[in-house]
Amino acid sequence: MSYENFPIAVVDNGGQWTHREYRVLNYLGCRAEIVSNVTPIEELERFKALVLSGGAPRIETESEALGLTSEYIDSEKWPILGICVGHQYMANHFGGKAGPAEIPEFGSSLLTLIDEGWILAGFPKEFNVWESHNDEVHKMPKGFRLLASSDACQVQVIEHETLPYAGVQYHPEVEHSEYGSELFQNFLNKALEWNKE
Repeated sequence: MSYENFPIAVVDNGGQWTHREYRVLNYLGCRAEIVSNVTPIEELERFKALVLSGGAPRIETESEALGLTSEYIDSEKWPILGICVGHQYMANHFGGKAGPAEIPEFGSSLLTLIDEGWILAGFPKEFNVWESHNDEVHKMPKGFRLLASSDACQVQVIEHETLPYAGVQYHPEVEHSEYGSELFQNFLNKALEWNKE
């Protein structure tokens, strides 16, 4: 499937790897751009999908640092992939609960697949990923399915049951994460399909 010139916005939440997300998407053939998380919603109309980047803000005390993210989510204009704090914010927004992790993770972790859904389509039962987080989702958001867990973090990957929204706690954009490009491809396939409807 071709993503040639597919316009996608990487919403910058101050993450150390935001530019990696941008580079992976462009490598796959998209026309990705990094935008501020306070970009007015009308200025994002030209994009076909959004990636909510990871970032430094602590989800319980600094969620205001994620700017206009709630407006982007509520608009239902775009398929959305939330990474790390973007994933946590999405979970909170839909009635879940995110906060400090019992075991903050910085390094490799083994994930176990519970259900493929569309975001993990074609993934093996277990795969290694790269973690970098102090917070995590403790309670599942309403309307979402749990797709993957790890020993230290139960809610690693989620996807909405009807909207083209997915969230991942780990960092698929770094080379240490197995099947990182495949996850982005699955998201782009969903975004292309959704934009044709």
